[in-house]
Amino acid sequence: MFHLFQKIPTISTQKLAERLNQSIVLLDVRTPSEYRGGHITQAINHPLNKIDSYQGKKKEVYVICQSGMRSKQAAKRLKQMGYEAINIQGGMNRWQGSTRGGK
Repeated sequence: MFHLFQKIPTISTQKLAERLNQSIVLLDVRTPSEYRGGHITQAINHPLNKIDSYQGKKKEVYVICQSGMRSKQAAKRLKQMGYEAINIQGGMNRWQGSTRGGK
């Protein structure tokens, strides 16, 4: 049965930092210019407006944006597409780890 208000699992940026040691898929759903301005090294840029075209091999996907709003929308859509999407609470605003600029 389809639930309109599906619960999206959420983790903190600290938990994300711990999980980056493993081989996880991290999608950054911000715009390409925001992404170039600074992103988590392992993050793959896949803007929210193109989320429907996402075709990842792994079922579990971590999703981040600037504040956590767009990533939540993207996570909901990914869940509808059959992925186990985990939203990163607070997004890049709360990220304490290192970032890199450029592509």
